[in-house]
Amino acid sequence: MEKYFLVDEWNVIEEGFKPEKNRLSESIMSLGNGYMGIRGNFTEFYSGDSLKGTYIAGVYYPDKTRVGWWKIGYPEYYAKVINAPDFTSIDVFIDGERLDLAKVNFKTFKRQLNMKEGYVDINFIIADKKGHETEIKTRRFISLSKGEIAAISYTIIPLNYDGEIELIPLINGDISNEDSNYGEKFWDEINKNVDGYYGYLTVKTKKLDFHVTVSMKYNVTINGKIANNNIYSIIKEKYVASSFKTYCKKGEIINLNKYIAITSNRYYNNDELIPKGKEIVEEAFLKGFDKLFSEHSKAWEKQWEESDIVITGDAESQQAIRFNIFHLNQTYNGKDPRLNIGPKGFTGEKYGGSTYWDTEAFCFPFYLCTHDKNVARNLLLYRYNHLEKAKENAKKLGLKGALYPMVTMNGEECHNEWEITFEEIHRNAAISYAIYNYVRYTKDESYLADYGFEVLVETSRFWESRVNYNATKDKYMILGVTGPNEYENNVNNNWYTNTMASWNLSYTMEVAKLLKEKYPEKYNNLVNKLQLKECEFEKWQDIVNKMYYPYVESLQVFEQQDGYMDKEQKLVSELSPDDLPLNQKWSWDRILRSCFIKQADVIQGLYFLNERYDIDTIKRNFDFYEPKTVHESSLSACIHSVIASQIGYHDKAYELFLRSSRLDLDNYNNDTNDGLHITSMAGTWLAITQGFGGMKVINDKLCFKPYLPSKWKAYSFKILFRDHLLKININSNNVIITQEKGSELIIKVYDKEYTILKDSTVIVEK
Repeated sequence: MEKYFLVDEWNVIEEGFKPEKNRLSESIMSLGNGYMGIRGNFTEFYSGDSLKGTYIAGVYYPDKTRVGWWKIGYPEYYAKVINAPDFTSIDVFIDGERLDLAKVNFKTFKRQLNMKEGYVDINFIIADKKGHETEIKTRRFISLSKGEIAAISYTIIPLNYDGEIELIPLINGDISNEDSNYGEKFWDEINKNVDGYYGYLTVKTKKLDFHVTVSMKYNVTINGKIANNNIYSIIKEKYVASSFKTYCKKGEIINLNKYIAITSNRYYNNDELIPKGKEIVEEAFLKGFDKLFSEHSKAWEKQWEESDIVITGDAESQQAIRFNIFHLNQTYNGKDPRLNIGPKGFTGEKYGGSTYWDTEAFCFPFYLCTHDKNVARNLLLYRYNHLEKAKENAKKLGLKGALYPMVTMNGEECHNEWEITFEEIHRNAAISYAIYNYVRYTKDESYLADYGFEVLVETSRFWESRVNYNATKDKYMILGVTGPNEYENNVNNNWYTNTMASWNLSYTMEVAKLLKEKYPEKYNNLVNKLQLKECEFEKWQDIVNKMYYPYVESLQVFEQQDGYMDKEQKLVSELSPDDLPLNQKWSWDRILRSCFIKQADVIQGLYFLNERYDIDTIKRNFDFYEPKTVHESSLSACIHSVIASQIGYHDKAYELFLRSSRLDLDNYNNDTNDGLHITSMAGTWLAITQGFGGMKVINDKLCFKPYLPSKWKAYSFKILFRDHLLKININSNNVIITQEKGSELIIKVYDKEYTILKDSTVIVEK
C-alpha cells in the first residue's frame, strides 16, 4: 500500500503533485467548522479531474428517487447536502492567459493540512510554456471562532519575468452535484451585485426554499503596500467577480486577501441575508486576515486542550488519531440540535450528507466524553424532534410505534434500497442505546422524563408489532431483516437484531420503573400523553422472556442468523488478494451466498451489551467471526479492535486500530476520493479510549483497565466525565490520572478504587 502523504504528528503533507491523486488530496485537505465546509480544491482554475465541493450544514435538496423497480414504502426522494456556491476560487491571468494548473509544469509543489491550527497551505512554483516561472502561496481556513466566516490569503510572485497579472476573486453559483439523480442543478439565482472590492450572490434551492447569500470582500497589497489599481466588476448568471489587474516586475509580491461570509435563512429572515452578510464580511475585512486567523487558531487550541490524544513512539499513529479527531471536531459542534453528522461530513457528496445510525452507534461516545454534555444531548434531541416522522415511517410499513429512518435529513426516510430501508431495522435500537449511554455517563435522568422515555416507548411499540410469534416453538422471532453485516439480506433472526430489540424493550421497562419512583408526576403525564397501558408492559416482558436467539451448540457461539452455518465456512485468509475488496470484485449474488462478513455484527452486540457476557463467550465469538470478516465497512475495524483489546489480543487490536485510524490517509478501501469516513473516525477514538484504555462506566463509576501497545512508549487522552476533566497517561511502568477540572471523584483502575481531588494525581503501578 502506497504511503502517499508524509508522516508528521500535526500535519498531513502532499509533496509533489500527481493528478491521479488529486481527488484523494482534496478529500484529505477538507476544512469545516460545523456550519460549513470545503474540499481541498485548488484556488486557481484546474481543468483536470476534481470534485469541487462547498457545503452548508442543514441546507439540502430532495433529489427525486431513481430506482428500477418501485416498491410500496419507498421514499419519493433522496435528501442531499448539495454543493453550494463556490467561494474559494480566484481566477488568475498572466499576460492575458488564464492559469490552468492542469496545463503547467510544477517545479515544486506542497499541499499541507495543519491540524493544530486548522488551515490548508498550497504552495508551488510553476513554469508555463513561455518559460515564465511563478511562485504561488495560498492559505485558507474556515473560522472556528466565527461560524459564518472563511478567509483566503493568496500570494503570487513572478520569479523570472515582468508581466501583467490579473486576479479575479469570484463567487460561482452555477454548480452541480456529481451524484444528482437526473443531472439537475439545484440552485436558482435570487440576487447579486458587485461594488468595488465587495460583492454578493444570493441563491435559493429549487425545492424547500433554502436561501443562501455568499458575500465577499477583498484587498490587494503589492510588496506590502495597499494597491488601489482600477478594478472592474464581472456579473453573469449565478456568478459575480471583481477583477484586479496590475503590471508586475520580477520578484514583486502581490497578495490578495479574500474574506467570505455565508448567511442562510436557517438563521436569518430572507430580507436580512444580504445586509447581515455585508455586516459580517465587513467585520472580517476590518479585522484583517492575521487577527481572524489568530482568533481561529486560539479556538483550535482550546479544542485540542480538551480532546487531544498524545502518542509517544509511533508517529504514524499520532498523525492518524489527530487526523481523526480534527475532522470530528470540524464536522459537528453541537450548537444546533437541527444538525447531525453525515458519514462524509463536509468532505464529499456520497451518502448525501444525511444522518445514519452511525451517529448513535459510533460517533456519540466521542462527543459525550470530550465535550460539554449539551453537545451529546443535542444529538439525542435531533432524534426526539423527529419522533413524529418516525411514527409516520412505521405506519407506512403497516407497523406501530416509531421506526427511525436509515437515512434522513428531517426525520423522513430517504433511503431507497429495500434491503436497507425496510429491513435494517436494528437502527431503532441504536437510537435507544444512545439514550441509555447518555444517562449512564452523565447521570442526567431528567432527560428520560423530559424526552427520552417517549422515544423508548415508541421504539418498543415498533418491536412489539415487528416480531412474529412462533406457537410451535413458543418463541418470538424477527423475520426478513438485514443486520449490521450488509453482506446478508432478508435473513431471519439476525442475532444482533433480536438481542438489541429485546434489550430495547427491557430498558424501556426499566426506565418506566425509575420514572414512576423518582418522577411520579411527570411519569403520569407521560402515561396519559402516550396512552400507555399496563398490558403493553406485560406483552413486552413476554417478548423479552421468549425471544429466540440462534445459537451453534457445537461451537458455543451465537449464530449470526438462521442458516448462517449452512454456508461454506471459509476464512478471509483463504481468499486470493485478487478477490479483495469483495464489493469491487464479486457479484452481489456471490457475496450473499458466502460466509464473509462486511462489518461487526455479532461482535457489535457483544460490544454494546458487553457486561452481559463473560470473557470466554466474547473470545469464542471473536475467534469464530473475525477471521471471516473482510472489514469492507469503515465501521468494522474499530469495534473489532475494542473487543480484541478486551480479550487480550493486543497485537490484533493494534493492527485493527491502525487500519481504522489510517483508513483515509492510506486509502485502504480505495474509496477516499469520494470523501472521508467521518463517522468511522469516532470508532478510532473508541479503539484507544475504550480498547487500549479499557474505559467503561460500571456501577456508576468511571473505570479503566489500560495497557500499552507494544509499538508505543506512552500515550495519554482526556475525558470529560460529569464536569470532571481527567487526563489519563499510560506508560510502560504506570498509569497516571490527573484531574484538571472538577471536585472529588472516585474512579476505578484495574478494579481498585481511588479517590482523586481537583488538581491532584493518582499514580497506579501496573
